Amino acid sequence: MFKFTLSALVLGATALTATSTLAQDWRADMPVFRVGLLGGENEADRLRNNECFRVAMEEALGVPVELFPAADYAGVMQGLLADQLDFATLGASGYAGIYMQDPESVEPIVVGSEADGSTGYVSMMYVRADSDIQSVEDMAGRSLAYADPNSTSGYLVPQFELSQQGITDDYFSTTGFGGGHEQAVIAVLNEQYDAGVTWTSGQGEHSEGYTRGNFRTMVNNGLIDMNDVRVIWTSGVIPNGPAVVRQGIPEEARQIVYDYLISQHETDPECYVSFSNGEGQGWVPVDHAFYEGVITMREATAGSR
Repeated sequence: MFKFTLSALVLGATALTATSTLAQDWRADMPVFRVGLLGGENEADRLRNNECFRVAMEEALGVPVELFPAADYAGVMQGLLADQLDFATLGASGYAGIYMQDPESVEPIVVGSEADGSTGYVSMMYVRADSDIQSVEDMAGRSLAYADPNSTSGYLVPQFELSQQGITDDYFSTTGFGGGHEQAVIAVLNEQYDAGVTWTSGQGEHSEGYTRGNFRTMVNNGLIDMNDVRVIWTSGVIPNGPAVVRQGIPEEARQIVYDYLISQHETDPECYVSFSNGEGQGWVPVDHAFYEGVITMREATAGSR
């Protein structure tokens, strides 16, 4: 009886040791978790708004988590394609751009939902409130600031939808890139451009910068008074951008990230607001199929250049 019990204990201890070793193996393969931060607002604000996510992920994963703020969207896209980043939140066009270069590079895992539970947002064209421009028709011969060449709402969708109305870039006196959503708004307020385009939920109060988006972030950071801005055009609904993981990361790490994000709205609500740029109903599962329309749009736009 004693021999059997001793053998069982030895076997049990061996199994526990093996399980523990296996559990640690993936951390040896991924000693640091690297998070890419899209350009669009100043670096200090990006780091501050994402710090709570960094801390939560470091605790959940059990490995150091580092934030890498890029100067523009392309920096994060290239970092993911080169396996130099493990995670990022992207715009739909940014994801499409990565997929078009390497379909096996990243996997979309969740997408943000809005205040009404929907998973789409809009692009808005805005001008200074004291401008004489009241509509897109008034933009003939005026200047327009896009946000970033890889931005869905700040370039792809407005260019595509306006072109369907016969309004192409030569309709404007000049077009350019503001260097990000926040920077483009500031350029318009400083009268460097007549108008710009940016992303917003399109829900909630204009005075508050809507429930979520670039305006809301700028209002929260004290960078804009919405009384100084007038919206003159709104796009159709755009699929919200995904949170993606590099496909090569360990499965357990992927699951930990997914589990945290799916419950973040309930378990870490303050971080949810900071990390997701405003109010909503949390993150929901998503896969590649959700972005096929945006990929088609980006391919068509690329083919026409």
